[in-house]
Amino acid sequence: MRAILPRQAVGEWVQGATEAGVQVRRRRASRGQRARRGVERRWPVRVPVDEAALAAALRRRGWRVSATDAPASRRAMDAVVPADRGQGVIERGFERLKGRPLSLAPVYLQKEAPGLGLIRLLSIALRVLCLVEFGVRRGLAATEESLAGLYAGQPRRATTRPTSEALLRAFRGTNLVLLPSGPGPPRHVTPLSAVQQRILALLGLPADTYSRLSFDS
Repeated sequence: MRAILPRQAVGEWVQGATEAGVQVRRRRASRGQRARRGVERRWPVRVPVDEAALAAALRRRGWRVSATDAPASRRAMDAVVPADRGQGVIERGFERLKGRPLSLAPVYLQKEAPGLGLIRLLSIALRVLCLVEFGVRRGLAATEESLAGLYAGQPRRATTRPTSEALLRAFRGTNLVLLPSGPGPPRHVTPLSAVQQRILALLGLPADTYSRLSFDS
């Protein structure tokens, strides 16, 4: 009992106690067996609860202590709490940088410059992902609409907070085809779907962003 209560973190308000009990039972003789006595040992457990301590512990549930080195002018509650809740946004950026689609991994190079250049290039790509995601979400929030057609096999599933990865997957299959010389335009671009056109509009890009690629420069 002394080991269980601290392990379950309930030792503050629960005080368990056990009492050893011994009961002697006499068994009668039967079928040639002599009468004998049997001893039964029992350990009943009492678990009284300190109601005042339990109530105080319940009031503390959900609270946590945070520390910051920010100056006093920036420690106002209405500024600190949103900043603390926004930690996930920064951590998600590092997760993207180390995972797909950026896939920053350890490399072994004799010179530092190529590795530094790769990190800077991937950092720019990470910013592009964040800006695309922010732009589309801001556009949807401004119009109080949702965007559907981003999930394979679920054409009616809509979301107001699409990720950049899902938005980029929506353009999968868009191709620029170079045609041999002859009559007609030398290039052909896959026509955009309604979802792709909607994404471009939310990003504030012109509708002919892709169709202009069909013209020979």
